[in-house]
Amino acid sequence: MLERKKGIDIVSGIGGIKTTEQAMELFVKKMDQENMDKIRRIKNVEAILKIANSIVMCEPDAVFINTGSEADKKYIKNLALEKGEEAELSMKDHTLHFDLKDEQGRIVDRTFYIANESEKISSLANKKLRAEAMQEIRNILVGIMRGKIMMVGFYMRGPLGAPVSNPAIEISSSAYVSHSAELLYRNIFSDFDKEAERLGHFFTNIHSEGLNRPEDLPSARVFMDRSFWTTYSMNCTYAGNTLLLKKGNHRFAVDKAVYEGNGKELAEHMFITGMDGPGGRITWFAGAAPSGCGKTTTAMAGNHFIGDDLAQMWIDGNGSIRSINPECGIFGIVEDVNWEGDPMLMKLLRNPSTEVIWSNVLIDENGIPHWVGNGEESPLKGKNFQGEWEKGMKDKNGKEIPLSHPNSRCTLSARALSNYSSVSEDAEGAETRVITYSGRDSDTMPPVWVAENSDQGVVIGASIVSAATATEVGATGVKRAPWANAPFIPGDLTDYMDTQFKFFGNDKIAADKKPVMAGLNYFLTDQARGGTSKKLLGEKRDVKVWLSWLERHTYNEVGVVKTPIGNLPRYEDLKTLFKSIIDKEYSKELYTRQFSLYIDNVVARIDLQNEAYGKEENVPGKLFEILKKQRDGLMALKEKFGAVVFPDQLRES
Repeated sequence: MLERKKGIDIVSGIGGIKTTEQAMELFVKKMDQENMDKIRRIKNVEAILKIANSIVMCEPDAVFINTGSEADKKYIKNLALEKGEEAELSMKDHTLHFDLKDEQGRIVDRTFYIANESEKISSLANKKLRAEAMQEIRNILVGIMRGKIMMVGFYMRGPLGAPVSNPAIEISSSAYVSHSAELLYRNIFSDFDKEAERLGHFFTNIHSEGLNRPEDLPSARVFMDRSFWTTYSMNCTYAGNTLLLKKGNHRFAVDKAVYEGNGKELAEHMFITGMDGPGGRITWFAGAAPSGCGKTTTAMAGNHFIGDDLAQMWIDGNGSIRSINPECGIFGIVEDVNWEGDPMLMKLLRNPSTEVIWSNVLIDENGIPHWVGNGEESPLKGKNFQGEWEKGMKDKNGKEIPLSHPNSRCTLSARALSNYSSVSEDAEGAETRVITYSGRDSDTMPPVWVAENSDQGVVIGASIVSAATATEVGATGVKRAPWANAPFIPGDLTDYMDTQFKFFGNDKIAADKKPVMAGLNYFLTDQARGGTSKKLLGEKRDVKVWLSWLERHTYNEVGVVKTPIGNLPRYEDLKTLFKSIIDKEYSKELYTRQFSLYIDNVVARIDLQNEAYGKEENVPGKLFEILKKQRDGLMALKEKFGAVVFPDQLRES
């Protein structure tokens, strides 16, 4: 359940501004004439009051209104350099940002949903009741911008005119955050009023880095007020915690889809990419993976790039699933990005004419960024996320400090990519025919498998299990990652699951446009399939083949091997595709190792899901029915063939 506009709107409660007249009087005190002329062009009363109350709460010395003009963008970038939030590098238009040493990812332990008394929050999330949250926000945010400039930008999460785009306001004292927003989102200052009226809402984001000191990190907080679609972030700098247009607003989009979408809308943690097929056709994919598990790599493997992180989806009047990217840029992990696996992205990262913001990489004495896995010769010293660095340095626990942090990032506009698609700005979105789900799975699932129907596809998404990545501070081990969206599901997890079943099983989807729903796994290791090495059983470039096989499967141009967990590729089809797509010989021995079912491992994953979902209330019964059918089928195979079942045995049976 979601209770919209219930209780006190915290920023308004603290600020106390109730009329536009009061707001304008305040603006005159905080803005020069140029910025007053800008703000007068915004007529949306709710937006004016949100901005005014943010000023009262945060107490900046001045306010800058960012219209997205070249002059305004230059002002923000220069301010980031003047404040030391960014530093120029030797390559033109490349700058460097360092987050605090102990804030290299999302601070999930200090991130909360603001809840009303009767609201149920996801069992996988933290919550605080409204009164307690308001007091904590008051204690930390009041006066936090003294001595600073507040920057206000107006953005669209998605193309102009799209039915599921979301207007949003980003308010921050960090020029780095505002600079990042200009690369990642569409500044719609001139269209904000029109779009907010058309869609009937907008999101608000309020952030300040405060004094940006390590000792303030314990009081860093991220709050998301679902009732008023407002986020609050304080005493932190990492973009995943501060650029609230991204994951903060994604959470609101999830709420909107679940509780207002009527089974015809989704907001997902997914890439969007297009694959070329025979006859000149383009088949559009959307795919989920937890942060740090290959979404950017998969998106870039496509021939037509739209996005690498988030997707808004809906069912149109013609029975098609349509997808748009809320973003128009990339905030991507750079570890293991190299010329072999990511040539198009590498061209931009090593091209001085592309504007790039680097974060938490190593900078050598010549002002050149370096990172782990770039395939280039690494310097022996430089400056990285923890300070001055030399090869072999160890931390306080005796662990060697890597060249760059595993969550090092690059921020750039997607328009610079050679495979960037103009469909990205199409309000009608991309007709989406393939949905994939993946995680960092070293020992269980095959590289690709396909659900027999939409309900089984939803269960693939519900059952993602992944090794923890560096995107979350303090995260370790292996854990469930439902739909790769679990950290961003505000409400009851079972409400979200019910929406997934309703969306993909919706009878409004035309019979000839129902999507192929599949699992992907790039992270199987040699060791897990009888070898001795921990290296991957395959190569990064193989991704193109798995996607190409799914593209052909969409049009029934390849055969399948039926199994209890779904359909696997046949060897002869993959052998042909490996040769034609990436000019690689694909052996029957490698196929057998990759696509054999290790029954005990798969059954253990099913048992994990049954146990976890068994603790939730009101889980749709079809989840347990599908898991039981899969488990029973696997145990029957084990009884017939043993604990490891080869693809040839599956074909015979």
